[in-house]
Amino acid sequence: MVRRAARLVSLALLAPLLLGAAKPVLVPDVSQRDIDIIYSFTGAELLLFGAILYPNGDLPDEGEKPPQIVVVVKGPTQSIQLREKQKVAGIWVNADRMRYRSAPSFYAIASSRPIEDLVDDRTRAIYELGLDRLQLSPASTASPAVQQRFADGLVDLRRRAGLYYEAPGAVEITDHVLYRARITIPARVPVGRFTAETFLIQDGRVLAAATRTLEIRKSGFERFVAIAAEQDSLWYGLAAVALSIGLGWGAGALWRRF
Repeated sequence: MVRRAARLVSLALLAPLLLGAAKPVLVPDVSQRDIDIIYSFTGAELLLFGAILYPNGDLPDEGEKPPQIVVVVKGPTQSIQLREKQKVAGIWVNADRMRYRSAPSFYAIASSRPIEDLVDDRTRAIYELGLDRLQLSPASTASPAVQQRFADGLVDLRRRAGLYYEAPGAVEITDHVLYRARITIPARVPVGRFTAETFLIQDGRVLAAATRTLEIRKSGFERFVAIAAEQDSLWYGLAAVALSIGLGWGAGALWRRF
């Protein structure tokens, strides 16, 4: 009886693992783990690719809905304050403002099909799938309508700057196994550690997820200037003022001569 009870307990403990093993597994990767920004940097194209490993190698049946892939690339979060301008007596002045504790500095989502066709609103909110489902963490007690207005403004500003965008249909899946997607990294991309999340979706459910990281950093003279501005701000400011004065004096001297 003791042995039988022990076996039942062991099977109960192993059941979640056995059930988990029955689900597909994602094996993702990115074309570049490090992106260096130099003076001539005009942007980059990041290739995200990988494979879907099925239990026992069994591919989906012809009558089954094929699995879909969603890829989300996020930049480091940052605190940001938005100000809304209003026209008063013909002059634009700052009116309302809103501060966000943790807004992603970069957000790009690519999917094999429109994300609205893959999962419901609740799942989209849980995994932040889509620009309209970002969790921006406003540091305010303003009404939901005001918070939504500022959130829409933030997304619109960063979308126009190329820092936020959606690419439905940009993920290609080959033979239900291999997938790939291309994400454009703009020239104005912030530096820091980025995450590339891949989601496997079937029948409206997220079956598997995997994450890879990449680093975007300044290199060469730009890196030296950034480190100097951050670590030695006083000397950096004095050097910038001296350089401005020197350039102004030199330009004036050349103008007087010619």
